[in-house]
Amino acid sequence: MELYELSLYHLTEGLKAKKFSPEEVYESCKKRIDSCEENIHAFITRTDEIAKSQLQEDNSGILAGVPTVLKDNLCTKGIRTTAASKILGNWRPPYNASAWNYLRSAGAVLMGKVNMDEFAMGNTCGNSAFGATHNPNDLSRVPGGSSGGSAAAVSAGYVPFALGSDTGGSIRQPAAYCGVYGLKPTYGMVSRYGLISYGSSLDQIGPFARTVRDLQIVMSVIAHYDPMDSSCFREKNYDFTHHENVSIKGKKVALVKEFQDFTLDPAIERAMKKTQEILQEEGAELVEVSLPVVSKYAVACYYALAMSEAHTNLERYDGVRLGYTVKDAAGIKEMFERVRSYGFGPEVKSRIIAGTCLTEPERCEQYYVAATKVRTLIAQEFTKAFTQTDFILQPASPEMPPLIGSQDDDAMKGYQADLYTLPVNLAGLPGLSFFTGYYGDLPVGLQLIGPRWSDPAILEAGLVIERHTGTPEIANEGVK
Repeated sequence: MELYELSLYHLTEGLKAKKFSPEEVYESCKKRIDSCEENIHAFITRTDEIAKSQLQEDNSGILAGVPTVLKDNLCTKGIRTTAASKILGNWRPPYNASAWNYLRSAGAVLMGKVNMDEFAMGNTCGNSAFGATHNPNDLSRVPGGSSGGSAAAVSAGYVPFALGSDTGGSIRQPAAYCGVYGLKPTYGMVSRYGLISYGSSLDQIGPFARTVRDLQIVMSVIAHYDPMDSSCFREKNYDFTHHENVSIKGKKVALVKEFQDFTLDPAIERAMKKTQEILQEEGAELVEVSLPVVSKYAVACYYALAMSEAHTNLERYDGVRLGYTVKDAAGIKEMFERVRSYGFGPEVKSRIIAGTCLTEPERCEQYYVAATKVRTLIAQEFTKAFTQTDFILQPASPEMPPLIGSQDDDAMKGYQADLYTLPVNLAGLPGLSFFTGYYGDLPVGLQLIGPRWSDPAILEAGLVIERHTGTPEIANEGVK
């Protein structure tokens, strides 16, 4: 077995036992990237020389010598950070995201910054100023978005784990499409300091990996209180210790009543039935919960809030303080117009325009304020549901990964598919996207949702399911 094929856990154990060196791990991963990247296009920026220098540092942390990549909306001091947008140009942040600081302190080595939908707005990883990323399992298909580069990098064996961000499903959906595990933590579990914002009340940083145990390792490193983020938890530390003999016997796992008549791809329908059988075999009780407000209003509520927050967050990109600018404009108005017209892509422009309309004084009460009230109802509905169940099982997407370019024909279809993921962000809940097996050559993933701060319990439930489904194979479609 090549070193790049090892899980994060087995890499850390092998490095600790000196079975191989950090330099050997780096070379194995670099060789893998070199052999696949021309076809997959996961990277925006490679940092090979920086990684080499990091290998020379004396570090005994849990991740010492382990390669990783970051979604390119996580700030890295002195390293180009673009959020997949032309408007940031060659911007090099003067500080690190806290999550990356935690990984560096633990010894992680940065192989590069990976592709995404521009400013995290999209679900294909095709809305990028740097071109589309391809799914390593089938190069004709999307890897999902917006964290498609992170999911593809882990799936293809570039690195054993990666960080992404999730505003409405941007970790869970690409994890399902690429056949890896992905965790959207409880809002506030992981510091958002240094994350380039899309929707500040919705965004959450989280990990991708090829096993649940690897997710536990990463969460043990990045899930800490951070005074730089006012939304970060402060009550206590959460235990992500791995336990071999975890059980879900006696736990209740719910299906959502209102979702049962929705049309699913046959592969996902089959995976749902298979997973329900696994849960029952392990002693869990299947129940049903009702989420009428979620099913009826969540999509409209989410986009009203997300686009309004995007409109506010992206006001700062004006050609004055950072990123792309023009020097021959006749005046400041022309400069703003030219910078923003050239710098932003079509999807980002459309969401800024929608957010501007939604927050205008004559519409704000009718749409934005109304959406904040509906969001409260959605959170309350989930709270009530979790008095009747421990977890909720549902798809991460109603369809298998579509062909690249096919979703351009019907943008609304992509928005509607988000119904399975975005309510989790509205309520600030944790969600685990987990591998269930293959349908032909394509992996199939589902999603497990829990109440706030149940992140360790969700991962333990994922371990139980993983015993039956196994772990995904490294995708080899992109090898030259």
